[in-house]
Amino acid sequence: MDLGLRGRAAVVAGGSRGIGRASAELLASEGCRVAVLARTESDLRETEDELRERGSPDPLGLQCDLLDTGEVEAAFSYLEERWGELNAIVHAAGPAHLGGVDELTDNEWLDAFDAGVVSMIRCVRAGLPLMRKASFGRIVNIASSNIRHQSPSLIGWTAAKAALASASKNLARELAGQGIIVNTVAPGMVMTTAIETYLTEADATGLPEGPLEAAYAAVERDFSTPNDTGRIGLPEEVAALVVFLCSEPASFIVGATVPVDGGSDFF
Repeated sequence: MDLGLRGRAAVVAGGSRGIGRASAELLASEGCRVAVLARTESDLRETEDELRERGSPDPLGLQCDLLDTGEVEAAFSYLEERWGELNAIVHAAGPAHLGGVDELTDNEWLDAFDAGVVSMIRCVRAGLPLMRKASFGRIVNIASSNIRHQSPSLIGWTAAKAALASASKNLARELAGQGIIVNTVAPGMVMTTAIETYLTEADATGLPEGPLEAAYAAVERDFSTPNDTGRIGLPEEVAALVVFLCSEPASFIVGATVPVDGGSDFF
């Protein structure tokens, strides 16, 4: 299937690691110009090199704090000068604070919503003028399957992801008539850097030997998020859907929240 992405221009916010990185790499493989926004310079240079190897004609790693409106606006202003238009925004950034209701401070709650929702709005607001100049536009936001299956120890993180999905629905209704389509992807537990760090700190006693199976067992034990596959997911499995939703053939999928969770919706 031709996804119609060759030569298109895409931004991946939070694209130097995890699902964002995998999405940027697949977009590059489809021939997209890809700009990754992230904070860590070394990660950006490594990502930029990988995107070039995968076939992106103009890979860019732009150092940008998504919590800073000025930095976000500056990044998109640079892209306007360089590309003149924009076809896709993938928002893969998210909150970092974990903890229950007695543990999170007011500032940590505010940080969760700033990183999880407001950072997306900053990117969309800055990118819309460029998207309106293009022949078509796509916005794909990465939420979580936990917006349906709650985990008390992830209360702030989950609330921010639920707000992200809600904001995406509203954006979809507002922008579809302008040829800009908005959708949300809701992954289950995926082997990201954060999960790898968690596993090194978790008690590994009695876990299966396979890395994906061990990760699944630990996550199910500690966060009560079972699925039917008996393993944790991979970033590229989520990225495959992200890239399809960025494509021309996805033109009639509007305002959807699509789970990629190994069947955890059945529990």
